[in-house]
Amino acid sequence: MSQNTPPIYNGRYELRNQIARGGTAQVYLAHDILLDRPVALKVLYPELSADASFVERFRREAQAAANLSHPNIVPIFDWGESGSTYFIVMEYIDGEPLSSIIHTQAPIDVAQAANVAADIAKALGYAHRHGVVHRYIKPGNVLITQDGQVKVTDFGIARAIGADEQVTQSGLVMGTATYFSPEQAQGLEVDGRSDIYSLGVVLYEMVTGRTPFSGETPVAIAYQHVREQAPPPRSVNPAVPSALEAIIMQAMAKLPAERYRSADDMKADLDRFVRGQTVLAAPPTEAFTGPATEVLSAAEINARLNEDGEASSAESERRATNNRKWAAAGGVLLIAIILVMFLGGQRLGYFGGAPFFNTPNVIGMKPAAAIAELDRAKLHVIQHHVAGTINNQHTVIHQSPPSSDTVRSGDIITLTVADAAPSAQIPNVLGRLESKAISMLKNAGFKTRGIPVASLAGDAKQFQIVKQAPNGGVTKPKGTTVTISYVQNKKVKVPSVLNDNLLQAGNVLSKNKLNSGTITYTFDPTVPLGDVVSSSPTIGTVVQQGTAIDLVLSQGPGVTVPLLVGDSETQAIATIQGLGLIPLKGDPVATQTAGYVGNVALQSVLHSHARVGDEVAPGSTIVYRLGVNPNVGPTGITGNTGIPTTTTTTTIPPG
Repeated sequence: MSQNTPPIYNGRYELRNQIARGGTAQVYLAHDILLDRPVALKVLYPELSADASFVERFRREAQAAANLSHPNIVPIFDWGESGSTYFIVMEYIDGEPLSSIIHTQAPIDVAQAANVAADIAKALGYAHRHGVVHRYIKPGNVLITQDGQVKVTDFGIARAIGADEQVTQSGLVMGTATYFSPEQAQGLEVDGRSDIYSLGVVLYEMVTGRTPFSGETPVAIAYQHVREQAPPPRSVNPAVPSALEAIIMQAMAKLPAERYRSADDMKADLDRFVRGQTVLAAPPTEAFTGPATEVLSAAEINARLNEDGEASSAESERRATNNRKWAAAGGVLLIAIILVMFLGGQRLGYFGGAPFFNTPNVIGMKPAAAIAELDRAKLHVIQHHVAGTINNQHTVIHQSPPSSDTVRSGDIITLTVADAAPSAQIPNVLGRLESKAISMLKNAGFKTRGIPVASLAGDAKQFQIVKQAPNGGVTKPKGTTVTISYVQNKKVKVPSVLNDNLLQAGNVLSKNKLNSGTITYTFDPTVPLGDVVSSSPTIGTVVQQGTAIDLVLSQGPGVTVPLLVGDSETQAIATIQGLGLIPLKGDPVATQTAGYVGNVALQSVLHSHARVGDEVAPGSTIVYRLGVNPNVGPTGITGNTGIPTTTTTTTIPPG
């Protein structure tokens, strides 16, 4: 039996198993050893980590995304470097990607689709107000929990990759072209309205079962986003209501200015649709249908001309008056056009005006770096300082105007800078009851996380604190989470986890207020590879809540090591290979036992202590050694063969 040690990142995050693989990273279910909780660990591909500029953008954007706290956004707990790559740690969400739901259930009920889209828009609206543009909205980045809650993930990753990435660059953004906004496809600057366009594409796919544009290459799809009009959803699925179609088409308008002004506005319109109210989105433009063209005979034309010639002088005067009105209106319109051209030219730097440009996004940056970047854009900076927290200290947490607005050189940008989080001494709460300990820590400015444990001492009381981390007396920034372990002598029965995989078993134990203990492995032909063979304590045993349950996992069917001693080399090789094992001939061994000379005298399993009758994995290597007579030389003459006689034995063990 062998035991595998899973990799641990930063000495804290122990990998359990892979749960997803995307265009930028692999996602694992991991266990946070310090806080004893499951987390999702996203490990970036090495080719991304090799780019120093990417690493800096990733650090900045991961930090900005980590400050987002919203019920519809998957929070980022931590990020770091391990070996040659970078990783981020997120909350583990036990849910299903929206992409899987679309694949199996689309077209989705319009009310359900609108509710999901409204929750996504709610998350985007919050992020946009905090200066974070997602840039990567697609069904694979939306998770739906078992109770129907919508969670958006991967904030900050797309911006870290960079808006200047081309759709033809392999490996990075190839898979995102389906949900690109036109400005992303052209490599232009983007703001929150780009996320609105992508959300429109996602909603289109939910209610029709297909994406608005498709092609053999990302470039072909991106071209359609820029140049072609998407087929109306009702032309694909006539069951889509016209009001919802209007919302989708406005969100997918080619020009950002023609979309919803904000994700909050789109959510409000989706809510109106769900409530059966009139939406604000204009219906898609229908083909113009004017009066039918008349085909007249020569006689009819002459008759009408005669009628016109007999028009009264009053009618002529009315027409003249109308002509003067149209001329006046045309003059006003011409002046308006000239004014718009003048103002627009000023925005572009003509007619003496300074050009407008997008405000740099400096949220999440250190103040010095933010000021340097704004100085390069020739913008004046005013700083406003507020008390920081442990998560945002020494960073810019707000800017006005936001990055979604445009400015000109010489404009003023107001930055809100979070100063150092105030520190305090952590109270010592050992021996206190849980409620009192929480009150003491909260009053001192700290957060708490409680872990129930079985009694560690005979005199420990129910809910008494028996362990805390960090320890009392240590000075830490306010807002630091203090983990307190309290006694909870509530007893439960060990549930059955037989034939469950490790993830399923962990969930069952967690629901029963039990912890996963030591993981070991054994060969078992009756239990599939990776599933639970047994637990300790055994099923039905009454234990305290918080008890660690050791699990034994199956390594699948093993192969019994055969007895080869005394067999000829040909027989031994045939036996080994017939069992799916690999033969390897070792050095000869001296022996005076007649039956062993020229035959297998000794055998072993390579890199294992397994003996005859033990089980090993299929494909293991069996080393066999043939026996030779120490008193017979190469020519068959008795004498000194060079083999030390002190190693000669006549009682070679069979295994």
